[in-house]
Amino acid sequence: MSYRYFMCDVFTDRRFGGNQLAVLPEAEGLSDQQMQQIAREFNFSESTFVLPAEQGHTRRVRIFTPTMEVPFAGHPNVGTAFVLASAGAFGEIDGSITVTFEEKAGLVPVTIRREPGKPIWCELEAPQSLSLGAVLSAEVVAAAVSLAPEDIVTSTHPPQVASVGLPFVIAEVKDRAALERARANMAGADAILAAGVTPDIHLYIRSADEFDLRARMFAPLDGVPEDPATGSANCALVGLLSHHEERADGSFRWRIAQGVEMKRPSVLEARTEKRAGVVGAIYIGGASVLVSEGHIQVD
Repeated sequence: MSYRYFMCDVFTDRRFGGNQLAVLPEAEGLSDQQMQQIAREFNFSESTFVLPAEQGHTRRVRIFTPTMEVPFAGHPNVGTAFVLASAGAFGEIDGSITVTFEEKAGLVPVTIRREPGKPIWCELEAPQSLSLGAVLSAEVVAAAVSLAPEDIVTSTHPPQVASVGLPFVIAEVKDRAALERARANMAGADAILAAGVTPDIHLYIRSADEFDLRARMFAPLDGVPEDPATGSANCALVGLLSHHEERADGSFRWRIAQGVEMKRPSVLEARTEKRAGVVGAIYIGGASVLVSEGHIQVD
């Protein structure tokens, strides 16, 4: 059978930047194995498969890396909403609409905004509240990203697992030079895995330029040596930063750069709500651009 697909770049307003995504907007009839094979064939950090809703919402969306299915991811939701809106699946959009995707991690609302002369802009709300997990030493995390322990900053928080639907080890590094030096180290990643923690590592610095944060994400054991834009990891990051924010109440915003070192620059706009000391809703959004479309044959 033949299945239509679209390729887009997410968290960018220019082709060949941002994070690549393949979307199959009508994936009915594909088995789990076929979805995994197609994701491996595209070999992007993720590919999405859109199915009819099962719980009365807009669509059901399944997300695959080249090696496994994941319950939630950021740029696949933003990109899938963009592709469906661009293809007219939601009819004419005058201003903004909100759609809801059913996923393994839960319901993911995505607001789609279309304004004359501007690219379609999509913002998701994370499907789960911030959860915090294991704390790791600076030495262990540094070894997994080819840095020295003194490159890891622990003044706000130690390296720690954080999740809003998909877990990441979040670690702050001391400066942009250290961020640029980072490289995935398989032996170090294996050591983290042996400790019972998934070694998907999201590094960041506090930036003093047009961005509030600059970040890099490494997931070598998932077949993703480095990801140019990771919405789920940045949601976990800003949730963690909001958790440590001294103010008990407030709305917080960040402009985040990722993918620069890969020469696929991405811009992610994140925001959180905090009330009575508890981090509530977490959002991330950005622009996307269509790159290509076609059909893939599946036996």
